[in-house]
Amino acid sequence: MKRLPWEQYFMAQASLVALRSTCTRLMVGAVIVRENRIIASGYNGSVADGDHCIDDGCYMVDGHCVRTVHAEANALLQCAKFGVATNETDLYVTHFPCLQCCKQIIQAGVKRVFYEQDYRNHKLAIHLFNESNVHTEKVESHDIEVIYKHSHTKDI
Repeated sequence: MKRLPWEQYFMAQASLVALRSTCTRLMVGAVIVRENRIIASGYNGSVADGDHCIDDGCYMVDGHCVRTVHAEANALLQCAKFGVATNETDLYVTHFPCLQCCKQIIQAGVKRVFYEQDYRNHKLAIHLFNESNVHTEKVESHDIEVIYKHSHTKDI
């Protein structure tokens, strides 16, 4: 039996983390890895103790929900909160990072970004990753499926 490659293992972890998302529009998960060890994780959701999209709906401004903190940012902020360095790390995220997260990832010193799904891949984000020598790579999930059978709907 072949072992699961590291890239698929960490991508599966990011998919599992995404199940904690409180966003009703897109569930995203991220894990930050150093030397094949997870040092932080994050999912898209509201600020701690804040109102959540699953409870109060999305707070939309110019076509974007501004209630949530993105998964990548939450993982980076978890490192900041607990004093964990992010320089020279890898980031595994379920969806290609948005432009704002791209800039945060670069500034945090992440060197490689692995993602499973394309999602509004911004041209400037791609350019900035290349310009900053941050390697990006799409990871295919072969023979791995995370199934979540619980609904985000409230009981009435």
